[in-house]
Amino acid sequence: RKLMRMFGAKVVLTPKEAKGMGMYQKAVELATENGWFLASQFETKANADIHASTTAQEILGDFNGHNLDYFVTGYGTGGTVTGVGRELRKARPNTKIILTEPDNAALIASGIEQERTSDGAPALSHSAFQPHLIQGWTPDFIPLVLQETIDQKLFDENIPISGPEGIEWSIQLAQKEGIFTGISGGASFGVAIKVAQAAEGGSVILAMLPDTGERYLSTMLFESIETEMDEEELSLMRSTPGFQLVDEP
Repeated sequence: RKLMRMFGAKVVLTPKEAKGMGMYQKAVELATENGWFLASQFETKANADIHASTTAQEILGDFNGHNLDYFVTGYGTGGTVTGVGRELRKARPNTKIILTEPDNAALIASGIEQERTSDGAPALSHSAFQPHLIQGWTPDFIPLVLQETIDQKLFDENIPISGPEGIEWSIQLAQKEGIFTGISGGASFGVAIKVAQAAEGGSVILAMLPDTGERYLSTMLFESIETEMDEEELSLMRSTPGFQLVDEP
């Protein structure tokens, strides 16, 4: 919230029990009442189109002349998997597209259709949704943008992952690889590891890490990260004579 407000945004909160539908409907109300532009990122075709013309082309360019056996991604609006999926199906039909979603909010895996209004917007929360830890992934409805991926079978397999796994992989990436990603990035990477464990040797796997850990300082991602020195750090401080902190009397 502080980061968004730093950029000048107004942050309007909605009741937690209203879930994503509450945020969505509040945005519609505010836009209607004030004559504001509503991005409609969950419905607009431009969402997937821009990923088809940018993200997908970057991937195809980077792997020009090289194998790409698997592409792994989660979904929020569904723009990435739909746009990239379209292009990979045409240019790289042998690349397997692996979709992932929270194990306790497996909307796609449930096979239950999303109820919609006449314009394609969600009419109500999806019955398979449960609150999960992977922020940015899987709202409590199946976005219209994502429906194309489902209808056109733009993915080959759906592998779920838990929120705690996503958090653990985010921490591992930061501490071992210097890659500071958010919970959703950690979750995508965790699924890529599962794919790698089952794939043939030498397989090439691309995992989508779309966020940065700096956005998650106030979330459970940092719950285990202390600000004060632990015993090991205190011992290091005391191991040389100079510049030691002195406890206040």
